[in-house]
Amino acid sequence: MKVTAINGSPRKDGNTAFALKTVARELENAGIEVELIHIGHKQIRGCRACGKCGETSNRRCVVDDIVNELIPKVIDSDGLLLGSPVYWTGMNGTMKAFLDRLFFVSNANGNFFRHKVGASVVAVRRSGGTPTYDQLNKYLQYAEMYMPASNYWGVIHGRTEGEAEQDKEGIQIMRILGKNMAWLMKAIDLAKQQIPAPEKEQKEWTHFIR
Repeated sequence: MKVTAINGSPRKDGNTAFALKTVARELENAGIEVELIHIGHKQIRGCRACGKCGETSNRRCVVDDIVNELIPKVIDSDGLLLGSPVYWTGMNGTMKAFLDRLFFVSNANGNFFRHKVGASVVAVRRSGGTPTYDQLNKYLQYAEMYMPASNYWGVIHGRTEGEAEQDKEGIQIMRILGKNMAWLMKAIDLAKQQIPAPEKEQKEWTHFIR
């Protein structure tokens, strides 16, 4: 089994990376492979909502960058782990652009995230941790992913690189999240052998003027 972990921070070895690595350590202890990928330093443009990924149905975005490089990796993974710092009480712009396009392509191509396991972690100095955590989780929930929990929200605190290593409660949150994510992945894998998955429904599209 494999998890792809996405570090959306521009800092490769900052507090976001520390949180992801803490979760990853527990997954690896449970025998699950983790690949940590740093995207926060990349130039990633936002989604144009052009719909071309749906027209071509080739699981690719017309903007050819790291998003297309990583789509095969997440398709082949059993789980997805997202990590972002907090900028102005929300995720940073590069991570937002990356996720908008990644999940748009997925949604336009049959939702290749459906029934995978997904989790999010956030690194924050002071405020904005839970709004950012909620933002990340919205992608996972929309894609019908299964989401493990910890004993608190998935937020760790620290400003400069290394400060999060002093947040004992935050470290425990990440550690428990990793254990629960590993257990959930294994439980789902076992259940697939005995219980049929719910039938996928066609998406109903409405808006507020009709």
